[in-house]
Amino acid sequence: MKSLLREKYFSLRKKNYFDLNKKQIDFMLSNIGKIIKKKNKKRFGIYYPIKCEINIFSVIANTYLNCNIMLPSLKKNNGKMIFRKWDRTQPLCLGKFGIPEPHSNNISLEPDILIVPLLAFDKNKNRLGYGGGYYDKYLYESKKKNILSIGLGFSFQKTKCVPTNKYDKKLDYVLTEGELL
Repeated sequence: MKSLLREKYFSLRKKNYFDLNKKQIDFMLSNIGKIIKKKNKKRFGIYYPIKCEINIFSVIANTYLNCNIMLPSLKKNNGKMIFRKWDRTQPLCLGKFGIPEPHSNNISLEPDILIVPLLAFDKNKNRLGYGGGYYDKYLYESKKKNILSIGLGFSFQKTKCVPTNKYDKKLDYVLTEGELL
């Protein structure tokens, strides 16, 4: 089932579904802003977009200037995902999977809010990722630390049911270009 959802996503990505207009970006930023204000959070863990994931990386980085921005990084010794503080003026380096990340000498911080990419999601806020389990492992740990998770995706990625197991973690919110769950 998970492989079928991934195939559906990758077939759709060939079409022009991946361009957000200003109104859609404003909708997403407005909802993120409401969540931040409601929860009084100041530290953002965001992802660097790959493979047609929603790209509001630079918009978030430039909108929330008074917040600490952190990007994921994989620890070399155990492959565990951590978040490192990143300043918009600092260059990024290529990580294990060729994804840009902060340098290893940047300090590690826990985000208050974690923006999570997804391939598919359902109305119950279950998510499907690329299959590495990095975000699920991090979310499992984050529930103990009261980190708020927001999945970012396109409305066409919504499916009836995402198959889950005991290692999959539900998100606090799912945000698309037109809906907040």
